[in-house]
Amino acid sequence: MPHRTSRRTLLTATAAVTAAAATGALTPPAVASAHPTNASTDRRLRRIIAGMSLEEKVGQLFVMRVYGHSATDPDQADIDANLREIGVRTAAELISTYHVGGIIYFTWAHNTRDPHQIADLSNGLQRAALAERHRVPLLVSTDQEHGIVCRVGEPATLLPGAMALGAGGSHSDTRRAAWIAGAELAALGINQNYAPDADVNVNPANPVIGVRSFGSDPDAVAGLVAAQVKGYQGAGIASTAKHFPGHGDTNTDSHTGLPVINHTRAQWEELDAPPFRAAIRARIDSIMTAHIVVPALDPSEDPATLSRPILTGILREELGYDGVVVTDSLGMEGVRTKYGDDRVPVLALLAGVDQLLNPPNLPVAWNAVREAVRSGEISEARIEESILRILRLKSRLGLLRDPFVSHRGVERTVGSRAHRAAADRIAERTTTLLADPGALLPLSRRTHRNLLVVGADPASPSGTTGPPTGTLAHAFGELGFSARALSTGTAPNRAKIDEAVAAAAGKDAVVVATYNVTASSSQRTLVTALVATGVPVVTVAIRNPYDVAHLTGTGVAASLAAYSWTDVELRAAARVIAGRAEPEGTLPVPVQRADDPTQVLYPVGHGLSY
Repeated sequence: MPHRTSRRTLLTATAAVTAAAATGALTPPAVASAHPTNASTDRRLRRIIAGMSLEEKVGQLFVMRVYGHSATDPDQADIDANLREIGVRTAAELISTYHVGGIIYFTWAHNTRDPHQIADLSNGLQRAALAERHRVPLLVSTDQEHGIVCRVGEPATLLPGAMALGAGGSHSDTRRAAWIAGAELAALGINQNYAPDADVNVNPANPVIGVRSFGSDPDAVAGLVAAQVKGYQGAGIASTAKHFPGHGDTNTDSHTGLPVINHTRAQWEELDAPPFRAAIRARIDSIMTAHIVVPALDPSEDPATLSRPILTGILREELGYDGVVVTDSLGMEGVRTKYGDDRVPVLALLAGVDQLLNPPNLPVAWNAVREAVRSGEISEARIEESILRILRLKSRLGLLRDPFVSHRGVERTVGSRAHRAAADRIAERTTTLLADPGALLPLSRRTHRNLLVVGADPASPSGTTGPPTGTLAHAFGELGFSARALSTGTAPNRAKIDEAVAAAAGKDAVVVATYNVTASSSQRTLVTALVATGVPVVTVAIRNPYDVAHLTGTGVAASLAAYSWTDVELRAAARVIAGRAEPEGTLPVPVQRADDPTQVLYPVGHGLSY
């Protein structure tokens, strides 16, 4: 097994290395331009910018949410939400009022009902943008990481998420997954994806990244990030590495608080920087900022999104990145803790940001930026620099030629049989068998045909799949088993545990879907009670792979990690349990012992096979 640098080793880097970093000895030379500019194209784009009013220029900097399935005819509830939050009725009115340069799709904003509706919405948005005086099309974006963050669901192809792909360890599978995802997004008119996650998840307690990361090894993560960048961009959409300068070692969720990363500069260089360097070498189109404080990189303790030393000093000047920089959502608490909603977008632009994503109050943010330019706090040349980067990206994506998509393209591409078959094959190679002390697996239909499937049923990331226990039971049924599903939830009470124990009577085996088990979790109580029945119990971790540490010693017959609860990963886990596929995945993160977190229970690279 190749040598893996542990979190403890990296976080206790020697003083000599730290001193070298502080003096700049570890700072690499700037890389060559990721996107060489074309002089004639730039002249054309500068003419477009020169013809814009100040208001149109300010608008190009914003990427905004909007409610509704249609650009011009949303449901009344969505009209009401738009009026309440933005002061406009429709997406078309948003574009004509604020001249925004981009729109972001969310499931909860009712933007993503089905593929043909999404394509129609995208076309409607582009028609509204081209009706503007400057006739500049939109960047339409979303968070389609796959795994636990997925805005477009079935019948589009669902693919394994980052940590599952990390468990697979295949650059070709990872690139292929991104290409499939990118091709389907492109067919829907979504041309900028906020993926891949380039964070290195060295902290098992990380509440916001976890399985969204490829793993804990910086070099392994870097290789997989580069593969996904090439896959997405090879399919014709913009890829976005996030969350710079690295969100992998935090106990705080930046949606609800302001995390502080106490890595030294040397630790940042070794732990956090490699995936972003790899993304830049792969000619990443855009990089998303993190709402985190890294005192070693900026002693002012401003969040990175608002930090000129981090975004301009490190990202632009040291790493040589010349593409688009987009903020994480400006509605998140991490960026709103220190400054008001009127100052945040101004400070972000001064720090080096190009795109301002999803401010909580667009009128406040938009007017603040316009007034900052009028007052001279931000020069007009500064925002034109960002607009040029944005227009270069739109030009590279072909949007200035033709931003529209067709229903024929949707039918041909989205959820195609070939894509779905590839997703299943990739997922099989990610499922990880962590423990099987009694060699129970694979289950035989002759000896263990009658199954009970219980456990957690978290809501589908895209709203289109699951519930997980039902999906697993159905998958076992298709494989020739008889399986009953019983949802017991993430916190089963005594009555639910007793119900599960009663249901296990007469069964040949019980499969338990676990979700982020802790030492005090009643999920552990459920597993212990089921083991006490004498029926063999198989656990499948459907989110973080650390569950097995809290279940060791309960008498579980076998434990697997699926890394997500979307159907594609659950079906793969069922095929592995049934012996229809080999368990080829290996842990991309270490699992520490529950009773002594300083000791590793299962190291990076651990994984059993049949």
